Amino acid sequence: MTLIILDAGHGPDTPGKRTPDGKLREYDFNAAVAVLVGEFLTKEGMTIKYTHASTHDVALGERTASANRMRADAFVSIHANAFGNGWNTAQGIETYMYPQASKSSAVLASAVHKSLISACQRPDRGVKKADFAVLRDTNMPAILVECGFMSNQTEATLLQSKTYQLQCARAIAFGILCWEYGR
Repeated sequence: MTLIILDAGHGPDTPGKRTPDGKLREYDFNAAVAVLVGEFLTKEGMTIKYTHASTHDVALGERTASANRMRADAFVSIHANAFGNGWNTAQGIETYMYPQASKSSAVLASAVHKSLISACQRPDRGVKKADFAVLRDTNMPAILVECGFMSNQTEATLLQSKTYQLQCARAIAFGILCWEYGR
């Protein structure tokens, strides 16, 4: 049975991870979407584990070590982006993988990214490479998705919307399923 690790990026107490007006903490979006993705994938017969906690910030090293111990098939970290300290025009969706990622990570990143762009109709910022701990220190295909900018007023409103959260979750789940069935 396929084991997918879902990671609601950051934690409830991570400083600075908020909209400029303070109405949305990034963790609230990330966790809501992670739970929805988990529900969709569980219905498809996948086993889901989470690396975050609603009561405290879980260290990055703990998140990756846990995923590695469980020998997960894939690791997906869910985020909302931000640029600068105030409201600005940066917008769109981007997906990250490690610079030396496996072919399977690249396929997963592409499948999830295409699904998010199609479902959410936000600007396509592309699949990018980054040396993020959750990508570097995991032993399985791993990606990090940024579902919109908290620092953009239009996208901040979307990120707070249950409808948009559901769109993102369905799209991420669909991308994971496409990757799984293509392996």
